[in-house]
Amino acid sequence: MRVAIAGAGNVGRSIAAELLENGNEVLLIERQPSMMRPQLIPRAEWILADACELSSLEAAGVSDCDVVVAATGDDKANLVLSLLAKTEFAVGRVVARVNRAENEWLFTEQWGVDVSVSKPRLMAALVEEAVSIGELVRLMQFRQGEANLVEITLPENAAYVGRTVAQLSLPHDVALVAIIRGRRVLAPNRDDSLEKHDELLFLASTEVEEELRATILGSTDL
Repeated sequence: MRVAIAGAGNVGRSIAAELLENGNEVLLIERQPSMMRPQLIPRAEWILADACELSSLEAAGVSDCDVVVAATGDDKANLVLSLLAKTEFAVGRVVARVNRAENEWLFTEQWGVDVSVSKPRLMAALVEEAVSIGELVRLMQFRQGEANLVEITLPENAAYVGRTVAQLSLPHDVALVAIIRGRRVLAPNRDDSLEKHDELLFLASTEVEEELRATILGSTDL
């Protein structure tokens, strides 16, 4: 997979390093000469250009990329790049970084964004996930809220503690994707028994989140 990343700061470089480690091709686009540090990510292709300019994106070969990541520290730049990538270059997947929480509402399909990643929302979700037992915590949104990654940590008296994955009666549009047990990450198996303090990760549509919470936790009064 070929991925173009706009913004070669700490965030962009971290994403690039992870993608390269997983066997992908990475193009880093940076407009500030002082941020051009190819020695830090030597396996990536580096281009000094303004990712908000159509001619620069053409020269960089963005049309050949499977994914574009708008990872700059400027929300306006990330929106412009997302729109150009989707409308002018027909990039299949556009991921955009949201720097300011009040701008989240802009990062929609109308601006070419397939997935938005909000730093403030993500940090808040991680804090909630760290301290919440017996609550549903939304970790990430996909496709502008059509599907979400959510987490439920099972309290001792949750309805499904001691029962198997096969016995889960999940609402429609919900999938159990992982069980985190201590330091272990388990791929769900029908015969796996659920234990207290298991962290269950689900993909779920927004409209069934409350039903999912009630199904997993029952009417337990914590």
